[in-house]
Amino acid sequence: MLPVINSTFSPDHLGLFVKQQYNLGPDTVCTLLKTGINDSFLIKDGAGKYVYRIYSLNWRTKPEIMEEIRLLNLLHTNHIPVSYPLQDIHGEYIEELKAPEGMRFGVLFTFAKGEKLLNFAAALHHQTGGIMAKMHQLTNGIKLGRVSYSPAVILKDSFEQLKKFLPGGTPEMDFMVSTQKYLVDEFDKFDVGHLRKGAVHMDIWFDNISIDKEAGITLFDFDFCGNGWLCYDVAYYILQLNSTEKDDAECKLKTEAFLNGYESVAELTAEEKRIIPHLGVALYFFYLGIQCQRFDNWSNTFLNETYLKRFINLLVKRYFEKNGLG
Repeated sequence: MLPVINSTFSPDHLGLFVKQQYNLGPDTVCTLLKTGINDSFLIKDGAGKYVYRIYSLNWRTKPEIMEEIRLLNLLHTNHIPVSYPLQDIHGEYIEELKAPEGMRFGVLFTFAKGEKLLNFAAALHHQTGGIMAKMHQLTNGIKLGRVSYSPAVILKDSFEQLKKFLPGGTPEMDFMVSTQKYLVDEFDKFDVGHLRKGAVHMDIWFDNISIDKEAGITLFDFDFCGNGWLCYDVAYYILQLNSTEKDDAECKLKTEAFLNGYESVAELTAEEKRIIPHLGVALYFFYLGIQCQRFDNWSNTFLNETYLKRFINLLVKRYFEKNGLG
């Protein structure tokens, strides 16, 4: 038998395993939600719903997952609306699963009730801003045993991944080279004494938010949590608003609502506000790097030279120019 680099567990057999490990009901059903950076399965136990995440091989270490769990438990205990982990019948949060490619880890999370909405009202953006600020009040100064999102991680390591898929000499790569140099220089000028630092989510956007009329807003998928400036979360949210709201007036309205919601709870420093566009463009670098890094078992269905050129022209360059950078 040839070795494999990635496998997908059978939902039927995984459902039996989860039912036993968490003492769920006899009618428990497991279905695949999506494969990707990690694999997610929907677990239904009668009226109850859960999400079972299986981390990809060598993506997160067991201690790193425990730090994600520690953060989620802190937030849940302090009434921040998040999808949080559940213990199995042995009091453990993490299951070890033998896959053909090697040992993988599984965690059961509460279900984030509601639906994902690509576009939603300004009032909900205001509410999301308030939730993020409350989260940051708790995570300010906290150090996780996970990655620290330094300029090298965000801008340099990610760019090395991009080079593997986008050749030099193209207008798009020329833009990325000059923009990376510009951002590295700008990062050196940041007044870091006025940037709050702590545990960050790094991926709060519509795809990781559930909205329900009764339950309200729930944040989930803290897989990229780590250490960094808290305004990374603010910058990423605004970045995504600019990509989902094509009408400039609507985008401005909802961005202001989000920021007003945030500052109704916690104040952003003048320096944090100033660098939001810089961080946004830098995060495009970071996540392009992740897409390139995970080509073998995630992005190969869409990532190619044409995709990267379109992404850079339609998103990265547009946001860079819209904010008057460079």
